[in-house]
This record gives sequence, C-alpha cells and structure tokens, in this order.
Amino acid sequence: MSANPPPIAGFFPRDRTWHPKALTPDYKTSVLRSPARPLVAFGNTLSETTGPAFGHDMLGPLDNDLTLNFARPGMSAIGERIIVGGRVLDEAGRPVPNVLIEFWQANAGGRYRHKKDGYLAPLDPDFGGCGRTISDDKGGYHFRTVRPGPYPWPNGPNDWRPAHIHFSVFGHGFAQRLITQMYFEGDPLIARCPIVRTINDPKAIAQLTARLDMNASVPMDALAYRFDIVLRGSRSTLFDNRMEGN
Repeated sequence: MSANPPPIAGFFPRDRTWHPKALTPDYKTSVLRSPARPLVAFGNTLSETTGPAFGHDMLGPLDNDLTLNFARPGMSAIGERIIVGGRVLDEAGRPVPNVLIEFWQANAGGRYRHKKDGYLAPLDPDFGGCGRTISDDKGGYHFRTVRPGPYPWPNGPNDWRPAHIHFSVFGHGFAQRLITQMYFEGDPLIARCPIVRTINDPKAIAQLTARLDMNASVPMDALAYRFDIVLRGSRSTLFDNRMEGN
C-alpha cells in the first residue's frame, strides 16, 4: 500500500444545488445555525489540497469491529450483527486509497454512550459505539457492528431519527473532508425524518441509503450492507495547454 497520495492540483467546485438549503425551518436547529449572509467563494489554498495522510499502523486490532472493541472479555455487543462495507470514490469514479474513515452510532436500542443522551433506552455495557478504519488501495473499506436503533428527538412533538451511522472521512486534502450519515434500505422513518427532508433530490437521498448486500453477508453470523462514499473530485496536474486540468 502506498503511503503517499497522488499529487493534486485542486478540487472541483462544489455543486450547491446538490446540497440541502442551509435554512430549513422544519429542521429547527438550522434556524440558528444557517448563515445570515450570502456565502463567499474562494479558491483552494495549499493547506486545503494537501494532507492529511494516514496509515494502517495507527489502527488497533479491533478498531473496525464495534461488536468487540468495547466488550468485556468473552462478551459481545447486543443486537443484530451487521457488516458495512463499500468503496471510497471521488466524483470522477476514481478510488481514493488511504482514507481515514471514522464512524459512530447509537446502540441497538437507539441510545448513544454520551452523558447528554437522555433517551430512556438502556446502555449496552459491551458496546462503545465508535470505531475507525482506513481504505485500501482500491478505496475499499468495511467494519462490523450492530444495527443501530431509531430514537426520538426534540424537533417536533413525535419526531424520530431513522436508524443511522455517522461517518467522518478524511480524503487526500482538507477540501475533501466529509461528515455524513448512512441510512438503511427499507426503513420507513427515512421519508419522515425532518433532516432527510431537507434534501430535495431523491437521488441524493438514495446515495445516503445503504443497500442490503447478501453476497457479502456471512451465513449464520451477519447481514451485510453496501455503502459507497463519494468525495469531492480532484483535478489532475495542470498543463500549459490545459490549465483547468482534467
């Protein structure tokens, strides 16, 4: 595995029409968090197009197994065991290797191991709810966990978050940084979620929804879900006769 990412000349401009609007009153938190003034665009700086770089030597032996990485000896997390995997790609369909992928989630009952989580569902003493891995040379990644449960949240009188897993992804430059969530195919709460409803394009919602992957499932052990992650695309090195790169 190469520890050095390929040289990057810059990243494609963001397509703002693909992103949700910053202000969506049905998602109450956005009222206070949305910008009060128009956005100002700047070109990529050197710090945005370089680093950070990560290697597998920073991983622990159970970092990508949430069923065991917090469990007591001889124990395992409670819940439906699943495998989540896929590829990290850029907008041009190219694999992005050596990407640090961090993930965190609620337990099978829908509760986070966080002191401010007030949901009455019980904590699992053998589930910490977080882990990490690094994509391989072909952009591939996978981890084991339990399927998280849905949970209520104080947005509306009876709003529930669908089952989901949070992702933090470091690409080959800070301009590729992505923080997102993954939902599960067939969950009826997806269409009801005020956060998901901020997304206007059904195709964008589909890209946030993991598909059942029976080919990757382990019989008598764990179902598998496929979730490909698409990062901002990079231009190739600039040439005198093609200054925009390709």
